[in-house]
Amino acid sequence: MPLSTGQPTNVVVVSNSSDNPFAIDIAYAMGQHDDIADLISMKQFMNSEFCPRFISDEADFDNIGRKLKGKSVIIVSTGSHVKSRQELAMTNLIIARAAKENGAERVILVEPDLFYSAQDRGPHQGLGETSFERDVNDVKKFDGQPFTAKLYAQLLKLSGVDTVMTIHNHSDSVQKMFADVFEGDFHNLIPYEIYGHYLLNSDILHYGEDGEGLVLCAPDKGARDFVQEMFNRLGLSKAKFIMLDKERTAERNVEVTLHKESEHTFDGLDGASIILFDDMVRTGSTVVKACKFLQQINPQRMVFAVSHFYASDEGRERMAHPAIGEILTLNTLPTILNRDEQGRLRKKMVVLKVEKWLAQELCTILDFPQSQEENPYKIDMSSKNPRFKRKIWYSEELHELKQQQSNK
Repeated sequence: MPLSTGQPTNVVVVSNSSDNPFAIDIAYAMGQHDDIADLISMKQFMNSEFCPRFISDEADFDNIGRKLKGKSVIIVSTGSHVKSRQELAMTNLIIARAAKENGAERVILVEPDLFYSAQDRGPHQGLGETSFERDVNDVKKFDGQPFTAKLYAQLLKLSGVDTVMTIHNHSDSVQKMFADVFEGDFHNLIPYEIYGHYLLNSDILHYGEDGEGLVLCAPDKGARDFVQEMFNRLGLSKAKFIMLDKERTAERNVEVTLHKESEHTFDGLDGASIILFDDMVRTGSTVVKACKFLQQINPQRMVFAVSHFYASDEGRERMAHPAIGEILTLNTLPTILNRDEQGRLRKKMVVLKVEKWLAQELCTILDFPQSQEENPYKIDMSSKNPRFKRKIWYSEELHELKQQQSNK
């Protein structure tokens, strides 16, 4: 059911790729039932240059260049196997300029996995604000490279983007810089309530009523604040919180230990259910090493929760390791919903679909009337997953399933 209370007249939702199901779901949740393809033409010239056109009445000669006057245009941008991130980024810029030059009052970019965030600082101390003191080795890592995250932010602003919305961006430097470029109109949404509701209402983890036997784990100091907030929001007084430390001894060699500042040690944790949180996974080497390290607790369950899952084939092969019992992720990269993409990880993958959550946040930002939904996410789990009992799509169905299982 749409979140909005009626068909929006001043909001237009489009995407930077044709027939993007993620964008279509956001549009529908906001009450836009017109196909995106009927709102914008993704025209490309014979020389391969992109020239979009917001579709208007061909007989209307009185409102030329004013088709979008007073409207807010939302550009939904996600990764794709068809186009590179470079192509998609350029497409964002051109669509934003088309919107502004045709009268749009506000242009909002919704990019769940913010492009170029890995290149979050440059080869000088002044290029990027970090939460740590940059030493010569950190600066050297970026020697000869551009500060691409800042360039992308500046280009978006120049093209006409007024607001940027993303999910769980990992970089302090990127967050500070985007907030500065967009004068505070940058929204980094952290999915605390999404994770929290699923963890409390599903059977992905086994623990007592007050959290007995549950351990939340941060893989490093950088993730501590996020995991600490997750710990607080779960409200389980007898759960434990540990933090690991990782030292990169070579390009692909990481040593994992218990951090000296960890709130709890391993004492008394034998047989616990552990959930390891992180914002993203690429190669999977560090998370597998962390899960192997945690095996000394002899955990009953080991779950890895990650917001952005864009592991390579090599990474997926690594994460098939039995040290990881299950993977909980979001569909910030919608291709993860493809069973072929999941490969044999489909046996341990649960994807929480967040389009409706994003639509709700957009309605709030736009002060758009909506019917609030307390747990606005959907659940996608393969029948290959051992926990699969029946198809569960909506979060409110979880409690019913949990009750059925506890009564057996």
